[in-house]
Amino acid sequence: MAQARTLRHLIDSRDLSVREIASLLRTADAILAHPKEYAAACAGQKIATLFYEPSTRTRLSFEAAMLELGGAVLGFSSQDSSSAAKGESVADTIRIVSGYADAIVLRHPKEGAPVVAAKYAAVPVINAGDGGHNHPTQTLTDLMTIHRELGGLEGLTVGLCGDLKFGRTVHSLVSAMTRYPGTRFVLIAPQELQAPEYVLDMIRQAPAECSFTLRRSMEEVMPSLDVLYMTRVQKERFFNEADYVRLRDSFVLDPRKLRGAKTGMIVMHPLPRVNEIDPKVDESPYARYFEQANYGKYIRMALLLALLKGEGGAL
Repeated sequence: MAQARTLRHLIDSRDLSVREIASLLRTADAILAHPKEYAAACAGQKIATLFYEPSTRTRLSFEAAMLELGGAVLGFSSQDSSSAAKGESVADTIRIVSGYADAIVLRHPKEGAPVVAAKYAAVPVINAGDGGHNHPTQTLTDLMTIHRELGGLEGLTVGLCGDLKFGRTVHSLVSAMTRYPGTRFVLIAPQELQAPEYVLDMIRQAPAECSFTLRRSMEEVMPSLDVLYMTRVQKERFFNEADYVRLRDSFVLDPRKLRGAKTGMIVMHPLPRVNEIDPKVDESPYARYFEQANYGKYIRMALLLALLKGEGGAL
């Protein structure tokens, strides 16, 4: 069981050092190149996927990752199908499930729920998204995509577009990328959805030399970007539906807006998309969001190996 090793959790992308992230990326590269060599790496072990919110890519990629490592999966895909519907607390659920699995993958609508889970868990807890706060394994997926497609993580100009206020994937990515020297963030959003002050402070206070600019138009900055990271306007994060309807179509990427993009720029999106990326963009040389989703499986395989087996020397 996982208790035989030093117990590590992944609650925030900052729980991993730059060195540990580099090690995970190397392991993920190796798995992608030679998947059969890892087919029984986690045989006899189990993960529990406890998803209190809907998910397609995160839940299924974790489950696929464990199955492809030769392990097993148990859990639930909605709060209504768990004892949470009867009022059971996260702490009690975690205490119980710790006896059933070797690691727990938790998604919860309340910010801070994974911190509570880690307090009561006897096995590693992986935060699979908590409210509008954090999504560290999506960040690892994003870093692997940039690493694979652009060949490195330093000195890049990263455009973040759409819902920067509530987007936990954006907040996590900024937190991670501020540790790589020379990162320039271009924050493209309407005023109502611009990044919160604490995210701007992360950039201002970054130990590496990083900077940001605020913009309301993607066309004017497109020629400078190495990465354009699109996000959807999230209806579930709004208290007022009228505000959602007013802002949901604020930024839509189409082939016309890509005309100024430089060769080699990549378009990313954590998915699901609604209408913020025209399907015609899928056929462009810039689109990488489907590859991005696939990379998520491999980096999660690397993370599970590190947490459960200590392989790769990462954790």
